[in-house]
Amino acid sequence: MRLCCKKVRVLTKILIFILCSVFSSYAQNSAGTHTGDAFAVRHEAAPEVNGLPLQGERSISIHTREGTWLALDVSPDGKHLVFAMLGDLYELPIAGGKARQLTSGIAFDCQPKYSPDGTQIAFISDRDGAENIHLYDVAEGKVKGQLTHSTDEYYQGLSWSPDGNYLVIAKGVGLPKLNLYHKDGGSGRLLTAKPEDIKAIEPVFDGEGKRIWFSKRNGMWDYNARFPQYSIASYSLGSGAIEEQISRYGSAFSPTPSPDGKWLVYGTRYEEETALVLRNTETGEEEWLAYPVQHDDQESLASTGVLPAMSFTPDSKTLIANYGGKIYAITIATKKVREIPFEVDTDIRIGPKLDFKFPIEDTPDFKLTQIRDVSFSPDGKTIAFTALDKLYTAKYPEGKPERMTEMEVVEAQPAWSPDGKQLAFVTWDEEEGAIYTVNIGNSAVKKLTTSPNGFYQEPVWSPDGQKIVFYKGFANGYKQSTHNGKEAKQYLSWISAGGGEIHDIMKAKGANPHFSEDASRIYLFDRQKGLISVNWQGEDEKEHIQLKGFTSYAFKNNHGGEFQFYRTDAKPSRIIKSPVGNYALAQISSQLYLVTIPETGGEAPLIAVKDVKNAAFPSWKLTQTGAEFPSWSADGKKIYWALGTSVFSYEVSQKNEEKYAAIEEEIPFRVPRDIPQQELLLQNARIITMNGDEVIPHGDILIKNNRITTVGATGTIPVSSGITVLNLEGKTVVPGFFDMHAHMPVARGIHNLQPFAYASQLAYGVTTIRDPQSGTSDIFTYNDLVRTGKMLGPRLYTTGPGVGYWGYNVESLDHARQILRQYSKYYNTKTLKMYAVGNRKQRQWIIMAAKEQGLLPTTEGNLDMKLNLTEILDGYPGHEHAYPVFPFYKDYITFVAESGIAFTSALLLGYGGPNAENLFYETEDVLGDSKLKTFSPKVYIDQKARRRRSWFARGEYVFKRQGQVIGNVLHAGGLPAIGGHGMLQGLGYHWELWLNKADNISNLEVLQMATINGARAIGLDEDLGSVTEGKIADLVVMNKNPLEDIRNTNTIEYVIKNGRVYEAETLKEIMPDTRKAPTYYWLDSSMP
Repeated sequence: MRLCCKKVRVLTKILIFILCSVFSSYAQNSAGTHTGDAFAVRHEAAPEVNGLPLQGERSISIHTREGTWLALDVSPDGKHLVFAMLGDLYELPIAGGKARQLTSGIAFDCQPKYSPDGTQIAFISDRDGAENIHLYDVAEGKVKGQLTHSTDEYYQGLSWSPDGNYLVIAKGVGLPKLNLYHKDGGSGRLLTAKPEDIKAIEPVFDGEGKRIWFSKRNGMWDYNARFPQYSIASYSLGSGAIEEQISRYGSAFSPTPSPDGKWLVYGTRYEEETALVLRNTETGEEEWLAYPVQHDDQESLASTGVLPAMSFTPDSKTLIANYGGKIYAITIATKKVREIPFEVDTDIRIGPKLDFKFPIEDTPDFKLTQIRDVSFSPDGKTIAFTALDKLYTAKYPEGKPERMTEMEVVEAQPAWSPDGKQLAFVTWDEEEGAIYTVNIGNSAVKKLTTSPNGFYQEPVWSPDGQKIVFYKGFANGYKQSTHNGKEAKQYLSWISAGGGEIHDIMKAKGANPHFSEDASRIYLFDRQKGLISVNWQGEDEKEHIQLKGFTSYAFKNNHGGEFQFYRTDAKPSRIIKSPVGNYALAQISSQLYLVTIPETGGEAPLIAVKDVKNAAFPSWKLTQTGAEFPSWSADGKKIYWALGTSVFSYEVSQKNEEKYAAIEEEIPFRVPRDIPQQELLLQNARIITMNGDEVIPHGDILIKNNRITTVGATGTIPVSSGITVLNLEGKTVVPGFFDMHAHMPVARGIHNLQPFAYASQLAYGVTTIRDPQSGTSDIFTYNDLVRTGKMLGPRLYTTGPGVGYWGYNVESLDHARQILRQYSKYYNTKTLKMYAVGNRKQRQWIIMAAKEQGLLPTTEGNLDMKLNLTEILDGYPGHEHAYPVFPFYKDYITFVAESGIAFTSALLLGYGGPNAENLFYETEDVLGDSKLKTFSPKVYIDQKARRRRSWFARGEYVFKRQGQVIGNVLHAGGLPAIGGHGMLQGLGYHWELWLNKADNISNLEVLQMATINGARAIGLDEDLGSVTEGKIADLVVMNKNPLEDIRNTNTIEYVIKNGRVYEAETLKEIMPDTRKAPTYYWLDSSMP
């Protein structure tokens, strides 16, 4: 079967209107009032049931004759069709005309299906707060019934049985299964429980009601997908057997049987496009029906189907389908295609407008964002902690922080001696680690370890004060790790408190070694086993308690490439045995729990603390906002933790008092801000200001300290004495770049003195980053270090650890407020990552709380177009990753653009196609790039570039199609930005920028996306994003003009950040101070 056969040549003209004198018998009635059918009575659009907390505060007017991803169904009498657009249902005469809106409101309604008698329309909706099946009464014109009552399921297709008594529904989390429900209610029955790893969506009954066709695949999705992804299978209602029916290289999906059972239409990928195949079910013969059609969603989650739902007319002679922005009728016998014209005129209500501004201060000092490793002295009167990676102590609660050493190394994880006279702590200086003690009385420092290749973590004193237990590793393992330093934990060991030989207890396992009343046992937290203990020889392991929190979700990869999303119980990140008594302090999903440890004998008890009041043994939830660095007081009567620069003290004796709140004390800590003192004139440059389309061919920029004071044509700014001049003849100046989706690998726990990713990003002109999911809070200390000038790097903005489905079961709006206080009050993030949290109601609670607290949340794309649209409806101001459905037509373009959402497509990571980064590794000399080698560890580059797993034909990449979406939304008034997703630090940002240069986007528009759009997206445009008087001097100086060739963005001579001028090849500062580049540990030639 080939596309060039005579039968289908006409299909190459599929987007041309074909005029015919006679239409189907089902088009006899015009677009006026109908008689003798279910739509004889006219009704206004049915308002939503008020099951959602958020009400629309803004309105977007949609006037369109084209639509994107219109799932449709033909009425049983053939006179109408129903379709879904942007979360509302519409009815249209089969001949076409103006669509009549059936449902409205902020709820998202989709995938409508007529009942066989035409009296009802079943559809998926989240109008009660979560996705369920609802029923629209055609005669009464309103939503009257709700068939299912899920709170945490996702629905991906439905179909009525031919007799109208049953519906088959695809639902589930990650791997939907087929479920059968009776129309009158009940809990239904799961049909496809086995095999567990299959995804079953797009179900449809055959004409006899004996079997169910559906689209099937293993796992949820995979990146850089290899075909086939989907096949078509059937489920027998007689035997319960699942049979593979159709499989082909381009996949087989979206089965659509004709009512008479003779035909089956399905989708497949042919080369780079999607086609419809017509299959004769009696003979098995196949032919092309239409090509190309809507690009399928098989490389994403297909949350509304792999293709938008199609439908046969009742006589089985015509297929109605949406593609190319239109609705088409395809005659089965002739393959002729005709357009069914339609018009939608509506106002869509969406959530609040979040448009906060965050001025950047120039004060001499600033309040520290975070203190870490908080540890209370045995008498509770002094706290030790680290700030800016240096060790401090302070009298509690009102003492002034005092530095304990004068060492210029990273200091971390202080631990008090039992008598309170000393602190043990670990250090790192990019060459080796060490364990030290410091005397509290006289600040005398003693080094205990002597190994030149050591790396140490988590020290703790034995109860008698004679030994210090810790994890030991090797410095080279830590240095060669490009992320987190996990390779550096090798042994659990001990050393005498006075120093000397290190004694290995056992191979490293678990974390957080500590002691209780029995000094012969060392307690550890093991992620699989919970709280365990061993003796001093690492033997006689005992398991004491396991805990689990609420039911959450997680991803896994089955090593075949397929990702699976599955239910799991939230597990602790640490458990600490009380020093006195049988209690355990556990941290689960950033919250703290106090749990009784029972003596049960046998296996350690597994205690569920989702509902502490009904736990198997007495348990208490101590926090709602979050906690870090939890610990016990020496006598076990108090529990301590920290958030930001606040320290909390909780009296265990008050655990049964519901209104009791921990005592909170803020540790006052301000540090100097780095602001250069200078007057600097940049002369003779081409200046692309990002003030509209303004380009100054020959211009000057005067900088005083860290801000731009004057911008003008060359020669118009007087040069007085004391002004330093930098001649930029022939060069081009743009504002510093914004990487709006930056994931930068850094060491966690024990920090780097200079992370390579920070240096690399800055050297490539990225002066501001927004990390939309840092995973841990370490980034806040790194940010503080950059602001003081002690570390090179871009301005660091971050959401902090994402508010994700895995970590929070949001119970109410008030609960959402408590969760977000962690970000607004304690971390001062200004932005937030809402990572596909729960159901629609829960996500609305998050945006409502964010508005109250002045946060700008962004969202995870999650390869889920339905989710993305609901987030826009709810008013979320940010979106991460490309939209998986493309192309966009007028409805989607208008909706996304006028919502004001800032979106970062991260095209290097493929949504709907292979990762575009693969193309650069095929075409660029990454291994030979000298600048990249200066700013990246060799192992990092080798891991990226030496052995790639994927190769794809050029036409398989989708970044050009995604670029068309970006350009169309941009020109409609939207706010796209640039983000490299951390695929390759530094240079990867430029790859991403080049990918965004679509055919309908100019070089200047790409530069605007990389600068002023990023600033606007996170509320920084009053201080950053353009070359404007009064704004901060974050600039990039290029040797070549990027307006002529966008690849010239990578010809950087100087990077100017906060007024300081750096050579881009080395990051040596040349103005106003002269400072050589840091010693980059990753360039150590002695490393093996």
